Amino acid sequence: MIRAAIAAALAAVLFLTPASGVKAAADDNAYKQLNLFGDVFELVRAKYVTDVDSQKLIYAAISGMLTALDPHSAFMDSDSYKSMQEQTSGQFGGLGIEVRMEDLGVRVVRPMDDTPASKAGIKANDMITALDGVSLKGTPLNEAVDKMRGKIGSPIKLTVVRDGVEKPFDVTVNRDVIRQASVTSRPEGTTGYIKITSFTEQTSTGLNKAMTDLKTALGDKLEGYILDLRDNPGGLLDQSVAVVETFLGQGTVVLTRGRDPNNVSRYAARKNDQSAGKPLVVLINGGSASASEIVAGALQDHKRGIIMGTQSFGKGSVQTIIPLGEYGAMRLTTSRYYTPSGRSIQGTGITPDILVEQGRLEPLKAPAAQVANPTPRAAAGAAAATPAPAAATPPPAPTDYQLARAVDMIHALATYQKVATN
Repeated sequence: MIRAAIAAALAAVLFLTPASGVKAAADDNAYKQLNLFGDVFELVRAKYVTDVDSQKLIYAAISGMLTALDPHSAFMDSDSYKSMQEQTSGQFGGLGIEVRMEDLGVRVVRPMDDTPASKAGIKANDMITALDGVSLKGTPLNEAVDKMRGKIGSPIKLTVVRDGVEKPFDVTVNRDVIRQASVTSRPEGTTGYIKITSFTEQTSTGLNKAMTDLKTALGDKLEGYILDLRDNPGGLLDQSVAVVETFLGQGTVVLTRGRDPNNVSRYAARKNDQSAGKPLVVLINGGSASASEIVAGALQDHKRGIIMGTQSFGKGSVQTIIPLGEYGAMRLTTSRYYTPSGRSIQGTGITPDILVEQGRLEPLKAPAAQVANPTPRAAAGAAAATPAPAAATPPPAPTDYQLARAVDMIHALATYQKVATN
């Protein structure tokens, strides 16, 4: 019986754990509660209106127990655990396409550059209606994505419907290692713009490359950097430390405290500042969480950069991944993050130095000129025949309002530094 097995397992734990009177009473109460769970489990299996899967019941019970603790603790079955490992590694065996679900199949949002899909000729807006001859109609998006992923080098046949092509056609693609770029960069005028979408095993390498590319592209014109962490949900702790190192050099990045308040772990930057002390603005918003908040909080505490945007999410807890063999793993909250000055991130987040809500940039139309003395017709004709010299066209401002304000701030800080040193 399930109930007997649970009771026996708990009894073994109790015998191994010396307990005082109070703890013994608490353990005894837990023992009775597990008996209750066994009773309910057996009643559901015996009397529910349809047959139930015992594994699903157990998994649901475990999941409910963990999610009741906090929003971040969770149970992962073997498939979910594998998916999580792929996300944090930043690479997996697949085709290299971003897709969304539609009624007839999956629509290609874009094929990633230099991936099996792009090499096979898959284009943005293509509709994939079948995989290996099996229709995708009605298939959930996560299942479709799982089917497209697989062993590196293994082939998969895509049935494609393309605008302008009369009939569907098949394309065979060999899966390969797909590396998700967590870091992108570009010059924004004379500012180096760096966007980090998540903290994966590829982040540190990607950031180093971005810094090199920006220095090469802008040279002596480089005035400073914008680090965009908006809508970044976090990721690996060691990668957040590496990002802070790039702009700070040495110093404490984050503190963690667990159940024992005296047990404090300190993570520190130990490399040299690669940004040469140039002005830095960090963009955050309500979607910036966890590792993003560690980076923003550390740079703010060390007064290394200006934090701009809106209040961050406030996810300052540490989840430890505990493997459970063939069954998957559990993600359990074991400690909380604190900024170098001791501020808690959990539930409060990081408050920007300069609050900038997201907005929309629209050019203002110039008012019609008021002419007091109209030009005579002959003179007007002569004036019209000679066009006025064209004014110099300034480079277009970013359409992203928060980004535009960050660019302005970098230029202002760089200008001030030049004036102060002259």
